[in-house]
Amino acid sequence: MENEISNIIIREALHIHKALGPGLLENVYKECLGHRLQQCGLDVRKEVPMPVYFDGFKMDCGYRIDLIIENIVLIEIKRVEELADIHKAQVLTYLRLSGIKLGLLINFNELYLKEGIKRIVNGL
Repeated sequence: MENEISNIIIREALHIHKALGPGLLENVYKECLGHRLQQCGLDVRKEVPMPVYFDGFKMDCGYRIDLIIENIVLIEIKRVEELADIHKAQVLTYLRLSGIKLGLLINFNELYLKEGIKRIVNGL
């Protein structure tokens, strides 16, 4: 199921990038991708709060996951010169904390979007 949904997400991200190009704000890409995925009939949650549990306490630290699709794929959207290891580590941490197994890290600030898509798994 995760693979089918990730294929739809990537297809729609490529469509958005082709239509809009690089250089816009992250929020534009997030809203457009969320809209397109909803049009595909998928359940989309945006800006999902990510609490941190530490020493038995729930800490509401203000972290938010950009998009969660069908409660099984997490998407983190970036618009940076180049994805760094810390971006991948961030997605892996979100996966671990949320219990979701598949994450897509998408950097829309690429000339060719396929170079800015990273698939990150946690226990698949």
